[in-house]
Amino acid sequence: MKLIIQIPCLNEREHLPATFADLPRALPGVDSIEVLVVDDGSTDGTAAVAEQLGVHHVVRFPGHRGLAAAFQAGVDACLALGADIIVNTDADNQYPGADIARLCAPILEGRADLVVGDRQTDQIPHFGPLKRLLQRWGSRVVRRASGTTVRDSTSGFRAMNRRAAAALFVHNRFTYTLESIIQAGAAGLTIADVTITTNPETRRSRLFRSMGSYVRRNGAVIVRSYGMYWPVQTFGVIALLLLLFGLGLGGRFTYYYLSRWPQESGHTESLLVGVGAVVLAFLVALMAFLGDLSAANRRLTEQVLTQVRGLSAALAAQTNAPAIAGHHRTAAAPWRPEDRA
Repeated sequence: MKLIIQIPCLNEREHLPATFADLPRALPGVDSIEVLVVDDGSTDGTAAVAEQLGVHHVVRFPGHRGLAAAFQAGVDACLALGADIIVNTDADNQYPGADIARLCAPILEGRADLVVGDRQTDQIPHFGPLKRLLQRWGSRVVRRASGTTVRDSTSGFRAMNRRAAAALFVHNRFTYTLESIIQAGAAGLTIADVTITTNPETRRSRLFRSMGSYVRRNGAVIVRSYGMYWPVQTFGVIALLLLLFGLGLGGRFTYYYLSRWPQESGHTESLLVGVGAVVLAFLVALMAFLGDLSAANRRLTEQVLTQVRGLSAALAAQTNAPAIAGHHRTAAAPWRPEDRA
């Protein structure tokens, strides 16, 4: 059983040493542990610091691509390197390394494919009232969109087995946290929560500049993901509302027309707007139908990509030479329980 801990980094040379030192060197049920750092185009020498610390793998981007791209590249690299379990943690030492054992336990026991660390955001001291409210609201929306029971949907501290890693594909460039949960729910993966703690804040978040930006970008991710995987529900509701609105206006015109006949009834505006709303309803319903066809093709494509990922990982394991763009294997030896004995 091989565990790889991946750490997406962007200019983290100051915080990476503490994060790396806190990682567990052995876990019950795990035969070897390796650490992979994804350097998202850092300009402060993060990759060099990572190699000096003794990480086992470094994947370096020539330029900044964003957190979602770094996460996806790390997952692809971990699969190619033969990981049975992948743990994602942040480079700013937000998550204690001791909680990795609790995060991996449901996967080792066969109870979950994806495990998300619940930070208990209502109890984090540096989260203000507005941010706590937005965290609760966002997690509630994601639970409804994904059909899961995830309590902390924006937590980046999570573990996944090979099945989950091969089935998840991040499409947006902002963050992987919300979209991956919605996608996992659509793919039928078993998701579990574990309660974790957090370390004191070491720096402000670099993912967003303000709460308005955070809400706008995360809201767009949720809407896009929901429309991508459930187009009938998304556009069907809009079509139904337009149809009811149009029929209501048409009924209003008909009422006045019959009650005042043969005199002129007026209210022709209601008839015109009502007809327009009914036409829009049929157009949106057509969009829902086309979206459902597109979603079916997407599911088939993702199944093919999942199989390709599995075959690529198996081929890499046989040749012992995985083809990973920007990958550098260091001289550090994997951590094994017998090395600590």
